[in-house]
This record gives sequence, C-alpha cells and structure tokens, in this order.
Amino acid sequence: MTPDPIPLRSTSTLECRNCGAGAPVDEHFCPQCNRILALGRYGDFFTFFGLPRRLGLDPQDLERRFRDLSRKFHPDYFYNAPPAERLASLERSSYLNDAYRTLRNPAARIEHLLAVEGLPPAASDGGSVKVPPTLLEEVFALNEELDEIRELRESGGDEAQLRARLEQARAPIARKREEHERRIGELSDRYDSQAGSPAAERKTTLEALREQLLEQKYIANLIATIEREVATVG
Repeated sequence: MTPDPIPLRSTSTLECRNCGAGAPVDEHFCPQCNRILALGRYGDFFTFFGLPRRLGLDPQDLERRFRDLSRKFHPDYFYNAPPAERLASLERSSYLNDAYRTLRNPAARIEHLLAVEGLPPAASDGGSVKVPPTLLEEVFALNEELDEIRELRESGGDEAQLRARLEQARAPIARKREEHERRIGELSDRYDSQAGSPAAERKTTLEALREQLLEQKYIANLIATIEREVATVG
C-alpha cells in the first residue's frame, strides 16, 4: 500500500506583526508568540488545511479540520485583540470557508489542484463553447432529436409521446455521464498513487483529468438542455 504523501511545506515565510519573528507561510499562528498571523499571499487550500495534495480526501477528516480551524479563527476570540489580529482572524475565517467549500466538492477539488499545479482550468478556451471531439456523435444525434421534438410540440404532438422521446434521448447522455464519473474516479486514484512518481507522469494524469472534467461539464449542459425541453412539454 502506497503511503500518503507528506503535506507540502512552503519555504516562504511571513513576518509576525507582533514579535517580528519569521513563520512559515503555512502556519496559522506565530511559533514564537502564538499570535494569529496575517493571511499573506496564499493559494493552496490543501496546505492551508494541513493536507497532502491528493484528490481522495476523507470527508469526516476534512470536516474535523474545518471545525477545529473555525474555532481557532473565530472573530469572537479576537474581539479585544489589536486591529491587525482582528483583521487576520476575519481573513483566515473567510479563506477557510472558501477552502472548505472547494475541497469538499470533488470536481472543484480537481479544479483547484489544476490551478495549484499550474495547469489551465477545465473551461472552454476564450469562453467559447466547443463540443469535445469524443461527444460529437452524441451531440449531433441529440440536436437532431430535439429539433424533431420541438417541431412536434409546436404542431400539437402528444405530450406523453414527447416526454417518452425526451427520456429516450436522455438515456445515452446519462450513460456517458456515468462513464465519465467512473473515469474521473480512476484517474483521481491514479494521481494519488503517483505521489513519488516523476512530475511528467503526474502532469499527464492531471491533463487527462482536465479533459474528462471538460467533457463532464459539457454533458451536464446537455442534460440541462433536455430538462428544459421536458419542462416545456408539461
């Protein structure tokens, strides 16, 4: 069994505004005087939680860490503290909430890991919507079917038959979604197992994850389109 990778520690340091000592940027409190540190320039939700950069996280462990840090950062504990410490508690509390929302969502977790590792996000280039090559056949067939269904609806077609055709059109897209979810799970497991592998191998896995996530988003949009058509049928 491959051991969990050790959480990455940053070599960057922060200067404590209270005692002037240097503290690793991953620390929340000054090791010298134990005062809360300014947030500084952060960007890695994993290390903020003291977690390794891996996609398979224990939800209960993540929640435990979240609640523990929430208590430590809570502004009520800094009500009578100097302004800089009050501000630091607010900044860290806000950042903690953002980090928790991201890491508890598997897709958002992948997106964040892509950003941390310097890869482009799983979004269409330039904001344009492009059909992933692997989905061309399904998209073409779906568009043809939806066009026919719209024509039948406008001409007063039977609603029960239209709904049945929409459900039939949804089936292959839903199967594609399940297939992509399985593939994303497999790639996530592969990435986690590559903790000691060359960077090029890990990057290849991340790039494959990015492509799968792009396709998954497009599939979600297709299903949403079908749902809107179902709503118009009544």
